[in-house]
Amino acid sequence: MSDFDCDLFVVGGGSGGVRAARMAGQRGARVMLAEAAALGGTCVNVGCIPKKLYSYAAQFAQDFEDAAGYGWDLQPARFDWRRLKANRAREIARLNGVYEHLLRTAGVELLRGWATLCDPHTVQVASAEGPRRWRARHILVATGGTPSVPHFPGREHVLTSDSMFDLEPFPRRLVVVGGGYIACEFASIFHGLGAQVTQLYRGEQVLRGFDDDVRAFLAQEVRRHGVDLRLRSDVAAIARDGDALAVTLAGGEVLPADAVLYATGRVPNVAGLGLDAAGVRLSAHGGIVVDDSYRSSVPSVLAVGDVTARLQLTPVALAEAMVVVDQLFGEGRRAMSYELVPTAVFTHPAIGTVGLTEQQARERHGQVRIFRTDFRALKNTLSGNPERTLMKLVVDAASDRVVGLHMVGPDAGEIVQGFAVAMKAGATKAVFDGTIGIHPSAAEEFVTLREPVAM
Repeated sequence: MSDFDCDLFVVGGGSGGVRAARMAGQRGARVMLAEAAALGGTCVNVGCIPKKLYSYAAQFAQDFEDAAGYGWDLQPARFDWRRLKANRAREIARLNGVYEHLLRTAGVELLRGWATLCDPHTVQVASAEGPRRWRARHILVATGGTPSVPHFPGREHVLTSDSMFDLEPFPRRLVVVGGGYIACEFASIFHGLGAQVTQLYRGEQVLRGFDDDVRAFLAQEVRRHGVDLRLRSDVAAIARDGDALAVTLAGGEVLPADAVLYATGRVPNVAGLGLDAAGVRLSAHGGIVVDDSYRSSVPSVLAVGDVTARLQLTPVALAEAMVVVDQLFGEGRRAMSYELVPTAVFTHPAIGTVGLTEQQARERHGQVRIFRTDFRALKNTLSGNPERTLMKLVVDAASDRVVGLHMVGPDAGEIVQGFAVAMKAGATKAVFDGTIGIHPSAAEEFVTLREPVAM
């Protein structure tokens, strides 16, 4: 008889945890999964999914304006914030049920409660029925990340991204603090829904880590849309002012606001997990240190997703989970590559990117060729919409391989996903040049760029 209650105990019911539990269960492993909150984690409940739904909602405001140029006379549109929230909540609840169904049909035992590691093979789950311990051959920690807010006077008045989907009432004046993708997305979303949005970032330009042309172009376009984006600007203090908030900037200016969102970073969700008791080593940034097989410093404890503070993207967590399942219950051949991982930022306009930035490419390859264009999309001609689209290719001069592809414009994520496949297959600029474009479309610009930018 086994000394263990299960082969795999998963701590966390987010994207990576559910994927690992389900796939391991389908391979015949005895699997338990503990989750204290709604299944689906950040992505399903307060991240990717609701944020994208709200992004769709915000885009309709521009669509209604554009329709007039195409002969449509519309009654003045009226936005119902409470209806959007109710419809979103219903869809998220449906997805929570889907996740539970997937786990149960795979034979996973679902435990509702807070899990704590007691030693390298023991997990205690505190639930309404009281604490109970289980012994597991392997433990997978997939608890994700959580928003981080710095300490400053008035910190108690701010919101994090987790709270933005159910605000009541709708904030007519919103201050967004931060320059990462979460801050930029919420600034675009709430502006589109009708709020007066001021975005503050203490750095030189938003979206650190993205290509410099993309960063500058996005800043230009969100300002064109009406977001008051202020760079090199920081908050000194926030105070209650009647029913509103007074946001005092470092330079002394005071901004009135109905709500203040701090989107200044996320940290691994490790507090209260008992990792120290199990001997699991953490990095300087608070993430669980893992090797290429996602094993921690304790061989029986593994970790995937945002809790490792590697690349914080849902599809990455899913891919890492598949590596873990293959290592533990398969042939052990699957590996994870962090090269050419595509991603999107659902601002208005959106960003899609895959591969190296121009600066990264120069540092890695030396000689590069840059192909870049920006234009007013065909759809915007009759509507009078001044929004422009940016497309950029970064090519390694020695091999002719396309090593970076970047876009700012409508449907950027949808367009870049397909090109990511080509780049993963090693497509060269000659392959791009030899590909027939779909006309008229924005995407065809990527295969019609002929003249490199003069350097």
